[in-house]
Amino acid sequence: MQTLILKSGRERSLINRHPWVFSGAVKELPQAQNGEIIRVVDNHNNLLGFGFFSTNSQITCRVFEFTNEEILINADFWVNKILSAYHLRKQLIDFSHTNIFRLLHAEGDFLPGVIIDIYATVAVVQILIRGTENIKENIFDALRQIGFKHIYVKTKSNTQRLEDVTTPCGWVGEPCEMPVEATENGIKFLVDVETGQKTGFFIDQRESRKLLGEFSKNKKVLNTFSYSGGFSLYALEGGATLVHSVDSSKDAIEMCERNVKLNYPATTNHESFVADVFDYLKNTEVDYDVMVLDPPAFAKNSRAVANAARGYKNLNLIAFKKIKPGGMIFTFSCSQHIDRDLFRKIVFSAAADAKRNVRVIRQLTQPDDHPINIFHPEGEYLKGLMLYVE
Repeated sequence: MQTLILKSGRERSLINRHPWVFSGAVKELPQAQNGEIIRVVDNHNNLLGFGFFSTNSQITCRVFEFTNEEILINADFWVNKILSAYHLRKQLIDFSHTNIFRLLHAEGDFLPGVIIDIYATVAVVQILIRGTENIKENIFDALRQIGFKHIYVKTKSNTQRLEDVTTPCGWVGEPCEMPVEATENGIKFLVDVETGQKTGFFIDQRESRKLLGEFSKNKKVLNTFSYSGGFSLYALEGGATLVHSVDSSKDAIEMCERNVKLNYPATTNHESFVADVFDYLKNTEVDYDVMVLDPPAFAKNSRAVANAARGYKNLNLIAFKKIKPGGMIFTFSCSQHIDRDLFRKIVFSAAADAKRNVRVIRQLTQPDDHPINIFHPEGEYLKGLMLYVE
């Protein structure tokens, strides 16, 4: 096995179990192929751990095992990591009411470069780096052992990915007809893992959707960037008198309508709109009691932070001006490059410009099945605030 040697003094982050080795910390590169498993040692040749080597990223190595002892890394090693993640989910989730969940959350489950989302009998595997592509058959074996019949691989397009992942999107073994019907907290959703955004659904908002439902009784609710209607369905379930779903995607709105009919075929309390959210907010005359602001990531990289901050501020500023007195705003950022403090400052600035009294009722984040490795704070990507606007 090839070895990567760190520069003197650059081992501290690995001693503290941060899983990323950046190129600037490397004294001597291994003679290894992209994605190959390598040893990582300090400048005195003390073993620190094992990781996936990358030739195409500033993150030269992603460490998956911290140890000062040589270990056997075989098929059982990878299967056991995934089974361990599944056993944790069994403790966190009531599978009798929810079969939509994240089974494996990359660094949050000590396996960088792979995400696995579950929709009923379908497991969607996102392969993000060549290292996990090399062990994909072990990943599939683990999923079969757990009992998932249908496995779909979903990789990013060539224009999106930084790593040299060559596996195409597609079914591994038996395909499943799309969309699949799955359940979250007793609410049914149709999910298309082949054509849907991310892995087909935004699983990370499960707890925030549930919270919104608890505050929706007899309320008028606006769900912006609504996608397939997650927040909208919880608002209807919670007893909202009016729910409006707004998204610029016609396909997303069509799926939202299907989900509403699947759960509430006779309801007259829901209406959806294909529209630009900013334009809709500026022009609407409805006095909404509750607004959901859950946009896509405005900052895809660190260079986009300034423009993203302006986007988040403008969105929240319009909402603060429009929400009725005594209303609630659920506002989010899923941009990893916008940290919690910056997001809160952006929302503060919008509230100040709107000249409204605003109180933070609750801090919101990703659910339990998106665990955050305490040594890898970058895994806490979803930030949210539940706000009361006087």
